[in-house]
This record gives sequence, C-alpha cells and structure tokens, in this order.
Amino acid sequence: MIVRYTAATASTNAEGTDDIIKAVKPGLLRAFLVCSNGGNLKNLLGEWFLMKKFMLICMAILSLAVFAAGCGGDSAKKDSGAKQGSEKVLRVGTNADFAPFEFQNVNGKEYEGFDMDLIRAVAKEMGYKAEIQNVNFDGLIPAMESGNLDVIISGMTINDERKQKVNFSDPYYKSGLTIIVKKDNKEINKFADLKGKKVAVQIGTTSAKECRKIEGIEVKEFNSSADTFLELKAGGVDAVVNDRPVNDYYIKKSGVTDVRALDDLLTSEDYGIAMSKKDAEMQKKVNEALKKLHENGEYDKIFAKWFGTTTK
Repeated sequence: MIVRYTAATASTNAEGTDDIIKAVKPGLLRAFLVCSNGGNLKNLLGEWFLMKKFMLICMAILSLAVFAAGCGGDSAKKDSGAKQGSEKVLRVGTNADFAPFEFQNVNGKEYEGFDMDLIRAVAKEMGYKAEIQNVNFDGLIPAMESGNLDVIISGMTINDERKQKVNFSDPYYKSGLTIIVKKDNKEINKFADLKGKKVAVQIGTTSAKECRKIEGIEVKEFNSSADTFLELKAGGVDAVVNDRPVNDYYIKKSGVTDVRALDDLLTSEDYGIAMSKKDAEMQKKVNEALKKLHENGEYDKIFAKWFGTTTK
C-alpha cells in the first residue's frame, strides 16, 4: 500500500501528521516532515542531530560487545584441552594405519593399538578423556599448528626437524628401521643392497627421509604402511622399509609366509607424544602422566599386551 503525504494533508490533519512523524524512522525523512508541519531550519537540524547521536550510541554499544566477545575467546584458547559438558576432553591426533601402534578394529569403529591404549591411560591420569581423530600422517602437525589437536601420538619419531615445529614428551618407545623383502629375494640382505632398487615407504615418515639418503634408491611413498606391504606383494617394489615392530607385527598377524624381515637395523629411534609449542603446560602434564604410568606398572601392562614382553 502506498500512502501519499502532501502539504494539504498536513494542514487539515495536524494530529495525523504527528502520528506519521513518530512512525517514520529515517532521520532525513522525519526532519522533512517536521518542517512540512510548520517547523523551521532549527527544528530540522535538531531532529537530524538527535538521530545521528542515537546512531553513534548504538555503534559504541555494539563495539563494546564485540570487544568483550573477543576477549572471552582468547581466554578460552589458553586452556589446555577442550570441554564437553563437565568432562575435559583431550583431542588426540593419530594416523590409524600403523599397527600395532594405531589401527581401527575389524568393525572400523574403535581405535586400537599400543599408542591408543597408552594415550587413553595418559589422558585418564591427567583427568581427561581422550578423543581420537584419524588424520593422514603428513597432516598431523599442520592440524596441531592450526589448533585442531591438543596432542599427537602416532609412532612419531623425535627428530630435530620436527622439534622446530612441536614440543615432544619424554620418549615412550625405542624403535628402528628394518627391511622386509620376499623370501626368494637373495640380492637384498642389508640397507646398502637397496641401491638401484624400488622401495616402498609411508609418506612423511622417518623411513621416507632415511631411504632418500641412500644413493640410487627409487623411493615410492604410500599413505599407509598396509599399502606398502600390498605393493610388495603385487611386485611393484623390491622391498619395504618400516619400523621394526610394524614389520614384525605385519608378518605375525597377516600369516604371510613368502616374506622375510632382515636383521640389519638402519636407525635407532625414539617415539614421543607431540604437543604445540604454545602449550608448555600440556608438555609438563603429559610427562608427569607418563612417569606415573611407569611407576605404577600400567605402562608395562600395555607394552606386554601388544609386544608380548615387558620393557627392560
């Protein structure tokens, strides 16, 4: 509906004009109506500046609200871990394709393995509940840096390159790189024999880094350790280089009889739990929890469950 408002209407119905003026919000139009109803320039300017003053007050209130919300957000980020209801949650990143350290069970619903049991015990000792997030290995540290994870446990070797980006806990496992070849392969018996050969490794791992240091190796990277074994079985590579416990677990659990693990050990490595460099308090809490698990025997129980022996 369109309402026409004219000077004639104003002169015959002053009361109606007042009602219209009160209903009109825009400052300029309202000021115009004041003048049309017998006002002068002073009335017009008064109405206009009144509206401007009102708008400035509203903007000031809005700015204060935004500032208060921003301060609240910064305070929340300083707390280690997240909260779900009354329960503190530890957001744990892993690449669940590295048995026996981390993998999904046959139903694909539960995360299992040495690392998974250990981090749940660590979280419990800290008063948290572990929330596992499955991420590609090469995406774990970026996810940590973007604030989406509190800790990483994924058979991750402590090295100088990674220490530039994250803090590590005290070492919780000692490992090393070994080779798997087909049983009928008599050419490869040590790492020096890999020259001129095709080798499968998991992307982003120490295996990939160390194999590139050996002259003449053609390195083929895969998203998971399981994929490296499949490539060996299919004949796409001559050997697989992986952490010793991963290679041993594969042979034991898969029941394969046509491959063999070599005794030659390329490296000696320590695994650690990674945390953001911005969260020194988290590093302290994790180390304290690990120490308690060693002291109360819980660490040895978890180790024996997955590797059949207790630690020395």
